[in-house]
Amino acid sequence: MAIQLILGGKGSGKTKQLLAGVEAALDATDGNVVVVDKCSKLSTHIPPAARVVATDEYGVAGYAALYGFLSGIAAGNYDITDVFVDATLRIAGDDREAALDNLGAFLAQLDKLSTFSETNFVLTISEDKDKLPAGALVYAK
Repeated sequence: MAIQLILGGKGSGKTKQLLAGVEAALDATDGNVVVVDKCSKLSTHIPPAARVVATDEYGVAGYAALYGFLSGIAAGNYDITDVFVDATLRIAGDDREAALDNLGAFLAQLDKLSTFSETNFVLTISEDKDKLPAGALVYAK
């Protein structure tokens, strides 16, 4: 299984790429697809076959909470094949610099979950590739 990052600044089309990825995943899998967003703004754009979950509704803030939340999603349904996370850095917290600094460690932990749960994770990151920390570059394409 894999971790994929959709990178770019605000207004660069990350969410549009994420939505296209959701549709492609729905077409390619017999399993379930989940979209995680900070708020429920994407719910009207996501096909009804995918489940949309807003982290704000569950009080998820910070990488530790996000990892636990994603682990719970994966553990709660073994048929989930793909999880898409929008606004990853905003979910990680208000301190953008700290969110970027800790991104690599979070992705390494998520990579282990991806392998264990046989789930693909796609995350939008509002940053250009050249500004990512070294630990996150491994997951950037």
